[in-house]
This record gives sequence, structure tokens and C-alpha cells, in this order.
Amino acid sequence: MARDAIETGTEDILAYEEDGVAVITLNRPKARNAMSGAMTAGLEQALNYAERATQIRCIVLTGAGGAFCAGGDVKGMAAGGSGGGQGPSLDERIHSQRLNQRNTAGRMYLMPKPVIASLPGPAAGAGLSLALAADLRIMADTAFITSAFARVGFSGDYGGSFFLSHIVGSGKAKEIYFLSDRISAEECERLGIANKVVPADALEEETMKLARRLAAGPPVAYRYMKENFNRAAMGADVIECLDLEATHHVHAGLTEDHRAAAKAFVEKTEPVFKGR
Repeated sequence: MARDAIETGTEDILAYEEDGVAVITLNRPKARNAMSGAMTAGLEQALNYAERATQIRCIVLTGAGGAFCAGGDVKGMAAGGSGGGQGPSLDERIHSQRLNQRNTAGRMYLMPKPVIASLPGPAAGAGLSLALAADLRIMADTAFITSAFARVGFSGDYGGSFFLSHIVGSGKAKEIYFLSDRISAEECERLGIANKVVPADALEEETMKLARRLAAGPPVAYRYMKENFNRAAMGADVIECLDLEATHHVHAGLTEDHRAAAKAFVEKTEPVFKGR
């Protein structure tokens, strides 16, 4: 299948689709892919397209130039000073930040398609939060994470406190935020933050191998699986989870994909999933 560019409206985000996979690259390598206004808007646009495009079945988020994302542009913040003048009000700034978070990290977490974060290098601050919003994380063995928030007097954003707590538990998540230490790829794998760690020169190949495998899988079943896990993480009790699983399981059993896969299982052939 040909590689087709996805329009993002900015050079700060590069994106393309190929073989049912949308690859979105954070592209400010000179700033270690620190987030800019244009990057956030471009990421929103690319994710919106990837979620809605029926031919895309898996999304990969990665970074250019050997880094994943350094988080907010601290140098830009420091240069901006107190930001006097006729800028947006406090309420307007808060609302804008809420929209940015919902349309990026929130969208990754809630969209009914598998999302992979591929970390070629450091993920810090909001960059770490974006990586945690993905369903799966694959890291180069030279990569590392750090919350970094405490080092610059921030409390944290883009959902990191929610995502990290559900991966490593509240106590460990607080330690990672309070101390802002660097955590190696090896330690991330031990903690369950990284699903897989690979040699740096094999990261792209291993990421795409995993992404294509997911893209070839059952889209309807993946959508229901993801919602089941998300509802559990968001506080559903055991009865709600049991009932939701029952509803989704029966629905999945009525799909063309299920019938074809069951037939392929009996015949010992590979199923082809059409998302119906």
C-alpha cells in the first residue's frame, strides 16, 4: 500500500498513513520536540483524522531527532516573562488548556483504536503524559522518562497523574512526580510503563511490526476491549464491568469478523478482519 501524507497544518507535526497505520511524528528536533502551539494544533488535527478515517486501524505517535518529547517549551516560558498586556484571562487560559488536553492525550486514551507510543529518546513532562495516554509503549534501550514537573514548579498536565497511577499505582506515581528522577527504559519495562524495550536501531522496525499486527486485528473487538479497560480504570464497579463485558462480547459475537475468524480457527487458516 502506498504511503499517503496526512495534513497537519504545520511542520511541527509530520504524519502519514500506510498499511492501515497512521504514524504521527512530533517534529521539533532542535527543541527535543518540546510542545508549541502549532504542534498541539497539528497533533489535534492528525488525531482527529486518524480516529475518523475508517481505513486507519492503529496509530503510532513518535518523535523526530532521537527524542520523544521534552514536554512544554520551558525556554519559551522563561523568555515570555510574566506575560503582561491584554492577553487571555485566567479562565480563558484554563479552558484552552482543558481543550488542548482533551483533544490530544484524552483523544488518544478514549479513541476506539489502539495507540502506540514509540519512544526513541527522552519523554518528559507533558511528553511523558502523551506517552502514557497511549495503549502500548515501546522504547529504545537508550530512552528514558522523567516527570520533570517538580523541577520547574509545575503540578503536571495532560492526564499523566491519571494514566501513571493506573499503570504503577498511586504511591509509585507520586514518587515519580515528586522526585522527577530519570527512569531508564529497563526500569520502565520492569514497572510496566514500557511494554517492550528494543535496541535503538531496531525501534522503528519493531514499532511498525507491532502496529501492522494490530492494524490486521479485529477492529470491533479492539474497540470493545479498550472501552472495557477504560471504564474499569475510570471507576466502574465489578457489576458494571461484568455487564459491559457481556454486552460487548455478545455484540462482537454477531459480527462478520467473529464468524470468519471462528471458521478460520477451525480450518487452521489466518482470519482477515474487515471491521464488520
